[in-house]
Amino acid sequence: MLVLGVCSLKGGVGKTSVTLGLASAALERGLRTLVVDMDPQGDSTMSLGVRPEGADVASVLDEPGEESVRAATTPSTWADEGLDVLPGSERSARHDRLEEGDLDRLRYALSWVRDYDLVLVDCPPSLGSLTRLGLTACDRAVVVTEPGLFAVMAVGRAMRTIDELRRGPAATLQPLGIVVNRVRARSLEQAYRLDELRTLYGPLILSPDVPERAALQQAQGAAQPVHAWPGAAAAELSRVFEALLDRALRAPRR
Repeated sequence: MLVLGVCSLKGGVGKTSVTLGLASAALERGLRTLVVDMDPQGDSTMSLGVRPEGADVASVLDEPGEESVRAATTPSTWADEGLDVLPGSERSARHDRLEEGDLDRLRYALSWVRDYDLVLVDCPPSLGSLTRLGLTACDRAVVVTEPGLFAVMAVGRAMRTIDELRRGPAATLQPLGIVVNRVRARSLEQAYRLDELRTLYGPLILSPDVPERAALQQAQGAAQPVHAWPGAAAAELSRVFEALLDRALRAPRR
């Protein structure tokens, strides 16, 4: 089972969109997938067709264990089977100021999960304990950015956070790489920032980039996987996420 964290320390760069694109590709591939929504905003949860009622990620973090995970796990409406969700909710915000000794709560909870090929952890866009909890549970981490000045600066903070966790509670965590999202082919400013990213991070920049296409937001707004959305733009995005998923699956598994 590969546990892959998706993170960004700047909001609005499409971190959740990348999480959902990877979930769509995994569903299309026939991989049994669990999405863990660590973001108190719960955008992944909503886009996966789940309305949190009762047990959720906060419940799991309150009492990590097999029973709490089973009680909170909910099927996505994207498919009859093969894609489940640990729903996010505002209640998880109370776990955003934990001591470092408590950062293994999600990792311990996921140690009881054995029915999946892939776990995607959608982290909040912040440096708080929820992000650290999420990443501590992961084998690999993807940092999502867009080719803009402030987003590029946030990549450095995210990479330092991953390195700090590797030296502390998450010794097995490794960066998978950086996904550049919302790329516009004709933007000179974006071209400059892309060159900057490649200069700074070299092979950590994952290929292909994710182009800016309205089809992605349309599919997610309708609570549908991008692979099921009609049109050439959705087909293009589907191929991009399939390629990124292939790269993730080549990473060592637990």
